[in-house]
Amino acid sequence: MSAGPGPAQLVLAADVARRYYLHDERKVDIAASLGISRFKVARLLDEARSSGLVRIEIVNQWSIESELSARLRDALGLRHCVVVETEDEPSVARAAVGRAGAALLSEIIGPHDVLGMPWARSVSALVHELAELPRVPVVQLSGSQVVAGGESPVDMVRAAARLAGGEAYVFFAPLVLDDAASARVLLRQPAVSLAMRQVPRVTLAVLGIGSWEPGCSTIYDAVSQQARAAVARAGAVGEALGVFFDDEGRPLRTELTDRMVTITPEALSGIPEVLGLVSGVAKAAAVHAAVRGPLVSSLVMDAALGRELLERAGG
Repeated sequence: MSAGPGPAQLVLAADVARRYYLHDERKVDIAASLGISRFKVARLLDEARSSGLVRIEIVNQWSIESELSARLRDALGLRHCVVVETEDEPSVARAAVGRAGAALLSEIIGPHDVLGMPWARSVSALVHELAELPRVPVVQLSGSQVVAGGESPVDMVRAAARLAGGEAYVFFAPLVLDDAASARVLLRQPAVSLAMRQVPRVTLAVLGIGSWEPGCSTIYDAVSQQARAAVARAGAVGEALGVFFDDEGRPLRTELTDRMVTITPEALSGIPEVLGLVSGVAKAAAVHAAVRGPLVSSLVMDAALGRELLERAGG
């Protein structure tokens, strides 16, 4: 004969569990109804879980790894962290991160915010997934980097502003110029100057994070080998909207800095909520540095990158 609970005990435990978990009855009321003590009710509930009679399952909706998200949020000291399980293929991972990022942005943005958006493929993926926004202004934070099949920040900002019903501050300009003098001229152009004057009003920005290596930053892939080497010699491990930073997340001035049409490191640091969208485990060092900076306050990422970051954080 089994030494486990008999049929009567199993029926009683199941009845107690059903009342407590499914019908939200209080332990004291269950005890009174069944003529047992509330301590026995508590013991039966414990036994029901330990024996497998009751199984509690937390369902990860939208492919969100909720436990990993919470652990990583706490380990890195983030305001919000969303980790999604997805395929490793870059475009699939970027789309999944964009969907989760759009959902998070819609959840945390309010009618008194001013939204900032630079050029980034991950930000473009987010904009495509946005279903609603409150009536807020949307500000372009950087020029555009041309990639095959890519959208300009003007397209993204206008699309978000149409959805929000708010004003769009946009300008047509490349992200990287051939020399610093050309960048200074562009920054003085009326549309660029007007958008940059709105940056101190931005309360929430969404951006991508790049690692300073091939295939992990569109800026890296677009500039000369000489420029890449100069940025690396300056100590850069990554960049976010053209703001370069070292392995401690400290902003750097590099050979490319004065050639960029983008916001300053000081302006980026002054934005209260910065949501980083990133995919690919190869970017782990750059993302970890950006959080330590701190250049970002919240993150949305794929699960492979999330697990690597948790390991780096000692989690």
